[in-house]
Amino acid sequence: MSWRKDRRGPERGYHHGNLKEALLQAALGLIAEKGPAGFTFADAARSAGVSPAAPYRHFRDRDELLSSIAQRGFELFEAVLTKAWDDGRPDTVTAFERVGKAYLHFARSEPAFYSAMFESGVPIDVNPTLMVASERAFNIIRAAAERLAALAPPGVARPPAMMMALHIWSMSHGVASLFSRGDSARRKLPMSPEELLEAGVLIYLRGLGFPTDRRAGDAGEGAASRPPPGPPPGGPWGKPAK
Repeated sequence: MSWRKDRRGPERGYHHGNLKEALLQAALGLIAEKGPAGFTFADAARSAGVSPAAPYRHFRDRDELLSSIAQRGFELFEAVLTKAWDDGRPDTVTAFERVGKAYLHFARSEPAFYSAMFESGVPIDVNPTLMVASERAFNIIRAAAERLAALAPPGVARPPAMMMALHIWSMSHGVASLFSRGDSARRKLPMSPEELLEAGVLIYLRGLGFPTDRRAGDAGEGAASRPPPGPPPGGPWGKPAK
C-alpha cells in the first residue's frame, strides 16, 4: 500500500492537553507510514509523546484505538458521500456518478482513515458505534442503488437494491485498492480509476438489462433531467457539465 506521509493536522506529540486526540493523530500518522499492522500500542504512545501506560486511560488496547479511527473515518466518509449524492440531483445517473468519484477521491485523499476502515482487520460487528457509522455510510450507496434500480426499463426485472449496492460498493473498493497499491505505479494502467469504475458499473448494468445510453437511463425521471437532443454524450454515461 502506498501511504501518504504528509497528512496535515495537529503536530504529533502530547502538547495540547487532549490525550485522546493526540493518540488518534499519532496512530493516524503511524498508519500512514507503516500500515495498520505496522505499529504497536506502545509505538502510538511514544509517537504521541506519552508513557506506555497513558493510552489505557482512553483505549482498552490497540484494536480499540484502531476502531475509534475507523469510526471517525466512516463518519467523514458518510459526509463525503452524502454531499456527492445530493439526494439524487439533478438526476439519478449524474448523482450516482458523483458518488463513485467521491468514493475514489476519499480513498486517495484519506488513505490512513481508509485503511483503518477497510484493511485493519478490526471486527466491525463487535463494536456497536463502529457498526452504526459504517452502516450509515453504506446506506448512501444503498439509497443511490434504490433510485438507480427504479430506472429499470419496461420488461427488465427490477434488481434488488441491496444486491446492487453491495456489488457497487465492492467494485468501488476494488478499484480504490488497485490504484492505491504500489504495483499500480510500476505497471501503467490503461485508464484512470474513475474510468475503470465507470466501465465496470456500465458492464454490470448492461448485464442486468439496463440501457447503456445515459439519456435512455434517465427517461423515467422527466424531460427536465434529460440532456437536450444532439450528439451522444462522451463516455458511457456522459461527462458532467463544466
